[in-house]
Amino acid sequence: MKVPSTSAVIRIFRALAVAEAFSWAALLVGMFLKWVTRTTELGVEIAGPIHGAFFIGYGISALSLWGMQRWPFRVALFAGLSAVFPFATVGFERWAGCRGYLTVRAAQAASTPARQRAGEKAGV
Repeated sequence: MKVPSTSAVIRIFRALAVAEAFSWAALLVGMFLKWVTRTTELGVEIAGPIHGAFFIGYGISALSLWGMQRWPFRVALFAGLSAVFPFATVGFERWAGCRGYLTVRAAQAASTPARQRAGEKAGV
C-alpha cells in the first residue's frame, strides 16, 4: 500500500479541520432543534454521523502528521484536544500553520540528523 505524501496529508488535515468545525455547527443546530424547540430529531440524525466521520478523519490525519512531521507531543496533544471543543480545530490549524508545523520543510528538517544540519551551517 502506498503511503500518501506529506503535502497530501497536510491538505487533508486542513480540509478536515474546517469540515469538522462546520459539522460541529450543524450538530449544535440539530441538538438545539431536538432539545430546545423539540421540533425534530432529523438534524441530530443527519449531522451526528457526519460529524463523527469528520472527527475520526481529523484525528487520524493529526496522528499521521504527528509521525510524519515529528511534532512535539504538546502539539499533537493540542491537535487532539482541539477536536473536542466546538470550532477549535480551525484555530489549531491556523496556529500550527503560523508556527510551521504544517509545512513539508518541517518534516525534512526534523528527519535530518542534527550533526548534518550543524555541518551545513558551518559550511562543511
